[in-house]
Amino acid sequence: MKVADFDYALPEELIAQRPAPRRTQSRLLRLEADGAITDLRFTDLPRLIGPRDCVVVNDTRVIPARLAGRKTTGGKIELFVERVLGPREALALIRAGHPPSTGSELLVGDGVSVRIESRHDDLYRVRFSRPIGPVLEAHGAVPLPPYIRRAPRAEDARRYQTVYAEKPGAVAAPTAGLHFDRAMLERIEARGAKIAAVTLHVGAGTFQPVRTEEVEAHRMHRERYEVPRRTMKLLAGKRVLAVGTTALRALESAALTGALHGETDLFIYPGFAFRVVDRLLTNFHLPRSSLFMLVAAFAGLENARQAYAHAVRNRYRFFSYGDAMLIERAA
Repeated sequence: MKVADFDYALPEELIAQRPAPRRTQSRLLRLEADGAITDLRFTDLPRLIGPRDCVVVNDTRVIPARLAGRKTTGGKIELFVERVLGPREALALIRAGHPPSTGSELLVGDGVSVRIESRHDDLYRVRFSRPIGPVLEAHGAVPLPPYIRRAPRAEDARRYQTVYAEKPGAVAAPTAGLHFDRAMLERIEARGAKIAAVTLHVGAGTFQPVRTEEVEAHRMHRERYEVPRRTMKLLAGKRVLAVGTTALRALESAALTGALHGETDLFIYPGFAFRVVDRLLTNFHLPRSSLFMLVAAFAGLENARQAYAHAVRNRYRFFSYGDAMLIERAA
């Protein structure tokens, strides 16, 4: 398959730059297995869920991963912590005028030293002179996606985080979950559905473009996941609704490998055989991205194309702070 097959035209003004005034105040496009499309509100979701359903959310928590800093020679840099490896060690993306060399030092925050230990493709292994957690909490910024073309605001610390976020480790939000408030979760449980959690710490690779011409040549960054045994028990005999592509990837990774925790680089594109998830709640994704390819695998490529064309014509809001779609898995 060609990556170009997953392109589509998106007017820039449809890329949401801010969240809706309230979490549940978004639109919901329903895409059924036969390709039928219905325009709904997100507040309609509970009536589409009942006792036969298990709704699976990703309880990862976004860390303030973006640090401004400088080289010891004075040049400005930005350090983006992609993954914390230990109390003082991390993998990071570094934006600088000239790439830093191994053994050099950077300064972030109030003079915290960061030593470049090694480089692995576009990631650097770095060592902080102080524990990373407190440094990020004191000096880090919300890691908004690159297509949100503004500086983070105070509201982003709350709104770019799900209400059920518990386990720190993500550098991007599982954005389908941003639509839920506590009252919505209670409405779903009142309908008789079960709510279960998995953890997948979303990495910066979620924003990396697919640079190959052929889909099959693309390689995903590895991300840590865990599927609790309690969640596996709740899934038994249920119709599974994954809230977001990350919850889906955690569930399908566990089913594919038999490992309930570990790291996954599972790349889902058309032809993938789904084992667990029956319905997917997700936002609208970037053209030519691995996430749009996942949607095409789940819904069927033609169904996905038609749904996205419908969303563009009807002025849905796209990407992290945008609207949502509920997809029934294609046969």
